[in-house]
Amino acid sequence: MPGPRPPQPAQPSGEADDTNPAAARLTPARRGRPSLWLAATLGAAVGVLGGMIGLGGAELRLPLLIGVFGFLALQAVILNKALSLVVVATALPARLLGVPLDRVVDEWAIVANLLLGSLVGAWVGATWATRMRSRTLYRVLAVLLVGIAAVLVVTHLGHLEPAGLHGPWQVVAGVVAGVAIGVVAALMGVAGGELLIPAIVMLYAVDIKIAGSLSLAVSLPTMLVAFARYSRDQSFTVLAANKHFLLAMAGGSVAGTVVGGLLLGVVPSAVLVPLLAALLVLSSVKVWQHD
Repeated sequence: MPGPRPPQPAQPSGEADDTNPAAARLTPARRGRPSLWLAATLGAAVGVLGGMIGLGGAELRLPLLIGVFGFLALQAVILNKALSLVVVATALPARLLGVPLDRVVDEWAIVANLLLGSLVGAWVGATWATRMRSRTLYRVLAVLLVGIAAVLVVTHLGHLEPAGLHGPWQVVAGVVAGVAIGVVAALMGVAGGELLIPAIVMLYAVDIKIAGSLSLAVSLPTMLVAFARYSRDQSFTVLAANKHFLLAMAGGSVAGTVVGGLLLGVVPSAVLVPLLAALLVLSSVKVWQHD
């Protein structure tokens, strides 16, 4: 009979086995519990910065979850998606105070058009994220952060012009844009407002305030679809394992977004947007360097 197998060397703490994607998703990147005060403070800071340009700030939160709190790529995406859901759910009633519900309902066709694509894109994006090796997902997230930085600069410092599409071409463009936005939002765990708002303005020539409310109406069901797909993956347990952290950061994010909304326009976009874009690019470099 063969003798007993020699003990296998243990995986060093904090290092993910990239040859086993499932194991990589379940291994915490750092030991110890993350600071709840730090989570709330950084969540609030991100909310303020995002709120000052009319966004939730999830793109800024994702690098913090990876670089500061040490979550692995897929864990960070799932946590970010949960936090984005909370922020959007709380922002929707407040948004309706500024834009009457009947104005949003009047544009139901725009929401339906984008949802035809975004719901599919959300499921596909979440599926890709759960099947990627951890190293690949880091690289994808880094590239997307740079892309979001470019979109911020173009949309906030440039001038959005309607594309002039009508009829079937407009519908097709809406579906294609919805798929792309759904994929990106699912991969990054964000609401996608930074992409949805300019898409709505350019494709449907609506006022940017109404576009902001319509983007929330598209974002919420799109995020729920991605969340449902992530719930089928083992990495979804990161939410239960870090529920206090999640609550602390969610509370800070919501409070910060409200404060940022009140400060909307206080800091000129010509100063704030390049700063946020630079932070996203710097964060992308840090995320790229993760193994």
